[in-house]
Amino acid sequence: MKISCSKANLLAALNIVSKAVSTKTTMPILECILIDVYSDSIKMTANDLELGIETVLDGKVIEMGRIAIEAKIFNDIVRKLPDSEVIIESTPDYKTIIRCEKAKFTLSSKSGEDFTELPEIEKEKKITISQFTLKEVIRQTIFSISDNENNKLMTGELFEIKNGKLTVVSLDGHRISLRNINLKEGGDDVSVVVPGKTLGELYKIINGGVDDMVNIYFTDNHILFEFENTVVVSRLFEGEYYKIVNMLSMDYKIKVEVNNKELLDCIDRASLLIKESDKKPIIVSIKDDNNMYLKVDTFMGSMNEEIEIDKEGEEIIIGFNPKFVMDVLKVIDDEKITLYMKDAKSPCIIRDAEENYIYVVLPVNINAGAY
Repeated sequence: MKISCSKANLLAALNIVSKAVSTKTTMPILECILIDVYSDSIKMTANDLELGIETVLDGKVIEMGRIAIEAKIFNDIVRKLPDSEVIIESTPDYKTIIRCEKAKFTLSSKSGEDFTELPEIEKEKKITISQFTLKEVIRQTIFSISDNENNKLMTGELFEIKNGKLTVVSLDGHRISLRNINLKEGGDDVSVVVPGKTLGELYKIINGGVDDMVNIYFTDNHILFEFENTVVVSRLFEGEYYKIVNMLSMDYKIKVEVNNKELLDCIDRASLLIKESDKKPIIVSIKDDNNMYLKVDTFMGSMNEEIEIDKEGEEIIIGFNPKFVMDVLKVIDDEKITLYMKDAKSPCIIRDAEENYIYVVLPVNINAGAY
């Protein structure tokens, strides 16, 4: 195997595939990146058996072949090479030689035949959306997945296709995030749970272009994202996702419209007085004077602030974890948002009129009489 390419192109390809390199494994081959050279194509692949990424390297084929190179040292070397042409070749005894200007590295490598290929995916169930839409929907939901590995389903996101609409849901036991995307071309009904790790790495790879499309294919066990010169394949989580319909259809008694940025800035200021270990809530009081009163009282100090709102319904005093509310407000792009509440012990729902987004935040138990 022998190829030549620019350092910039090589580094760009490495940055993509490295996200699927295993860092905790007893199988050394999973710590490698495969360079697979055909007559007219240079493919680079990484595969940790849960997530696999393959991308085409823009370069010149000199000699066909395949070699697996340990990813970390490969990355480290390429980053420190001069910004010039890089020549990579393999020897019959599985050595890899990397040349760039006057620099020459010789690395012990592994046979490309030992590398675990990406699974073959049947391309039957498919949708196509823009990279912008996919990147946005990940940004707007991934913050509310759980990091508790004891509950795998909560560390993933539901991707459900029904009636020409893609619904993406995440939850962590304290909040729910839901986004609805109308598809230009409807697809087969699908309901799968995609690992959050996959979506997090995908978010870093896709460029987010409005006119750049992503083909998404679904099987019973895998999901495949295909865009530009790159393929991302991931295993799916097994099991049925949580039924959240009841939590989304609450009979509300209070409806509040408020400026998103004003509310976010206010809670952000209040958070200055709350330490992570303190777990003090922010107290929200809504009265009949079209104002929302926000209060924080900790050992560091206290803060009181009020915001003008448009209100329908009853009065309420309710407490929230400020981080959970801020996480939601940060990903809503609307200037004004609408909150729906029932009482101090029921979830607060934030949604737009078309229900393109729905967010649910559970309250914190407080002694309302003390406020």
